[in-house]
Amino acid sequence: MGQLALQRLPPLASLPRRPPSLPPPSSAPPSLPSATSRRSRFYVARAMSSHIVGYPRIGPKRELKFALESFWDGKTSVDDLQNVAANLRKSIWRHMADAGIKYIPSNTFSYYDQMLDTTAMLGAVPSRYGWEGGEIGFDVYFSMARGNASVPAMEMTKWFDTNYHYIVPELGPDVEFSYASHKAVVEFKEAKALGIDTVPVLIGPMTYLLLSKPAKGVEKSFCLLSLIDKILPVYKEVLADLKSAGARWIQFDEPILVMDLDTSQLQAFCDAYSHMESSLAGLNVLIATYFADVPAEAYKALMSLKCVTGFGFDLVRGLETLDLIKENFPPGKLLFAGVVDGRNIWANDLSASLKTLQTLEDIVGKEKVVVSTSCSLLHTAVDLANEIKLDKELKSWLAFAAQKVVEVNALAKSFSGAKDEALFSSNSMRQASRRSSPRVTNPAVQHGVAALKKFDHRRSTKVSVRLQAQQKKLNLPALPTTTIGSFPQTTDLRRIRREFKAKKISEIDYVQTIKEEYEKVVKLQEELGIDVLVHGEAERNDMVEYFGEQLSGFAFTSNGWVQSYGSRCVKPPIIYGDVTRPKAMTVFWSSMAQKMTQRPMKGMLTGPVTILNWSFVRNDQPRHDTCFQIALAIKDEVEDLEKAGVTVIQIDEAALREGLPLRNSEQKFYLDWAVHAFRITNCGVQDTTQIHTHMCYSNFNDIIHSIIDMDADVITIENSRSDEKLLSVFHEGVKYSAGIGPGVYDIHSPRIPSAEEIAERIKKMLAVLDSKVLWVNPDCGLKTRNYTEVKAALSNMVAAAKLIRSQLNKS
Repeated sequence: MGQLALQRLPPLASLPRRPPSLPPPSSAPPSLPSATSRRSRFYVARAMSSHIVGYPRIGPKRELKFALESFWDGKTSVDDLQNVAANLRKSIWRHMADAGIKYIPSNTFSYYDQMLDTTAMLGAVPSRYGWEGGEIGFDVYFSMARGNASVPAMEMTKWFDTNYHYIVPELGPDVEFSYASHKAVVEFKEAKALGIDTVPVLIGPMTYLLLSKPAKGVEKSFCLLSLIDKILPVYKEVLADLKSAGARWIQFDEPILVMDLDTSQLQAFCDAYSHMESSLAGLNVLIATYFADVPAEAYKALMSLKCVTGFGFDLVRGLETLDLIKENFPPGKLLFAGVVDGRNIWANDLSASLKTLQTLEDIVGKEKVVVSTSCSLLHTAVDLANEIKLDKELKSWLAFAAQKVVEVNALAKSFSGAKDEALFSSNSMRQASRRSSPRVTNPAVQHGVAALKKFDHRRSTKVSVRLQAQQKKLNLPALPTTTIGSFPQTTDLRRIRREFKAKKISEIDYVQTIKEEYEKVVKLQEELGIDVLVHGEAERNDMVEYFGEQLSGFAFTSNGWVQSYGSRCVKPPIIYGDVTRPKAMTVFWSSMAQKMTQRPMKGMLTGPVTILNWSFVRNDQPRHDTCFQIALAIKDEVEDLEKAGVTVIQIDEAALREGLPLRNSEQKFYLDWAVHAFRITNCGVQDTTQIHTHMCYSNFNDIIHSIIDMDADVITIENSRSDEKLLSVFHEGVKYSAGIGPGVYDIHSPRIPSAEEIAERIKKMLAVLDSKVLWVNPDCGLKTRNYTEVKAALSNMVAAAKLIRSQLNKS
């Protein structure tokens, strides 16, 4: 890979200058250090203060994804990749400038992940990547993200309660921080050269440290906040660079403040910004929080900061923050009001949002309110204008990132006294259309969900009894091997699915092609010696979209892509109405696959909580009601699979923890209904039918008792990429009597682990888990890997299982 620095784009002089059609820089008038003078108040009203927390970087048609993957495959150069990135940034900034946004963010673009960018900025590179100082290049950057032939990638986990994944920093007492990536400054200058003055965005020091983990070999009790004094000098260097480049604003993202922080953590937060106060002189400072309410003590800490010009709050998911603002908001400060939802795709109710803004006006004054998004628009689709599949009525109910930018500006204009009456009238009609549409509500479904809440839907016998009955039927060896579900999704497979959808090939030809792919996957697994097989999911585009396409109440986009991590994008379904299953969804395919082998063949389903959490969900009823509707549909499918002779059924709940509320006080309620929804799906099957579930890429240790309460017969769970931290919960005395398969290798890295390495992992598992319940499997599905990698890795996995199995037999 290229050795060029991350931010080393073509020389600024070679970048396109601001074209004639581009409007004047969005912040050409002076900024507002105090916003108290008459001139300042006039400017805020005239400029219609508006702000975007962040914006999707993948491009409206996934341009960044394709550029990254082409670069990784060696098909294109560093210059090619950087040119695509520069064009995306330019189009994003110009869109916001054209829409009239005043506070336009920069440094929200990333080649992989914003937390990884911060790790690069701070020079916090783990020693295994061989970095020797200097500006961090693509080789080191992508090795941290993806691993390479000799070392594994850094851990990846969910960003708060979203489906976005970040690369977890690994820190210890001996880490040496240094200013090693100038990306924030370069991108600010890049926008400035286009005539657009931006607000550089940095992950705040508290969020960065508290979302990190102690490096391998460092005591778990190591206090990450003890490093605060070591990273602040680097932040100060960045600030000095930005000021020299002409920056007048800086945005620190501190979403960690919505969590339940203790007194010492909040004091560290205050101290950190106090220590940066001299470096912040001459800059307007915005601290942005999002995803939930800010707790009262954290709010108090925020308000105590003298160096801050404005505070950003999520007023979509954080309505209780309004009460804190009413009680106390410091005079002379700006309030960035996040009233446009950055995490969903429903059109904003402009009239309702305007009322919220008017409430804030009464509290803090019109000139102090800036209209904003609730969080970065990274978590929503890019542009509704690219949609060709959605019908006119449904499309009228929606707004993607590009449209949300327009909504923010429309609200700002209205708030300043320049209300677009036609726009507001149209918006009100669209809101009314959605509320009254007969396609939204099904009374029979609503009645069925109401009846569910009277029962807990547990299987009638204990898991230990069920496992004995299942073993008699399945006759599996000790340490049974399996995979998680998907096998490589080749270019040919994707083409065949596209051609079938476009009716370019017949159903007979399509079925025959998928059958041949199944036969190849089954044969490979049998040759490798895997015990419980999967059919590889050749017929499926995505583990959620595939099911949503066959359920009522769902709609699908053609280009509604959202970044999950790196180049991985998902196209979440839109749940707009009550959910039912018109007919069986997987029985035909699973029955076909089972007939190809004498070994158990898993029926593969996605669970109701994961379908919910990985969709854009209707916001007109409680989420748990929608989840129970999906659970009833999956229950019907499970029972049909059992009737068809499928004896092992996997119901994936990869996203169970993802929906966990950020505040401790709200978590029990969520876990109760989420676990209940899973149990609904399989409460009616026989003891001899083995129910599996799968979870990945989250911290599960703190919800292990809820996982046990799901009452699955076997759970496979990501473990290797997270340095086996899952095992620590069993070291701490948690007893798990069901089957469990902690992942033995990371499928998101091209690296092939040796049989010896996998065997060592299995030994560590056996130190805390009984061999009678332990399964051997990868971390996750294999769809993103190629067959060369899959064959080698699975061969080593099976060899390791057989080695340990033989050792157990001898002992």
